[in-house]
Amino acid sequence: MSKSKNVWEEFFADKKCGGHRSSAEEFLSKEAREKLYHLNGGKTLLDFGCGAGELLVYYAKEYEKLAGADFSASMLEEARKRALERKCENITLILADDKTIWDKVDSSFDRITAAGVIQYLTYEEIDNFIANASRHLNKGGKIVFFDILDPRLYPLWKMGLFSRKTGLWNILLKTGYEICATASAVLKNRPKDILGYSHNPLKIEKIANKHGFDMEYVQSMYYEYKYHAILS
Repeated sequence: MSKSKNVWEEFFADKKCGGHRSSAEEFLSKEAREKLYHLNGGKTLLDFGCGAGELLVYYAKEYEKLAGADFSASMLEEARKRALERKCENITLILADDKTIWDKVDSSFDRITAAGVIQYLTYEEIDNFIANASRHLNKGGKIVFFDILDPRLYPLWKMGLFSRKTGLWNILLKTGYEICATASAVLKNRPKDILGYSHNPLKIEKIANKHGFDMEYVQSMYYEYKYHAILS
């Protein structure tokens, strides 16, 4: 496991909520509806990197059987509580990372999804994930990667160009802060951004095609600097 990945596992070790723009149920409900639209059916689903289960409990209303996996025990505990509160008895929770998950699932799925997770994987790890996921996918199934950081838009977001308070002074301040943060991360041998890597959609598509998938690129509705990759 890479040093960067260890840093991220350490970062999420005691976290109890996912990185959603808002924790309000009204927002989570809308975000879940968007993702369910792109998942477009199926009866069984594996949500890799399910976090605290904020979206998983909404998926549970539409699927007969679900598995939620995450490498953070504290996040899974929150997911367990949320599923219990919502009486989602069709959810199984699994403590695993992108390598160990495949030895811990005993069935195949109609849909395999990961939201806000792929940025913590290198291109090589994404390649391996798709290869393994394809072996656990039912005929006609889909792999859907939600909310991947777009390298063409993410820098603009960090500069504040999507903010309601966009202005030259704010842009200069944010840019200066990012330069200092990047320099500090390099000196400390840590990831430049705790949100992880940004991945060009053309490279993701090339990996998908390698494994026999067609990929559809869709802009995220709720995160201006992210996109979804739908593999079928």
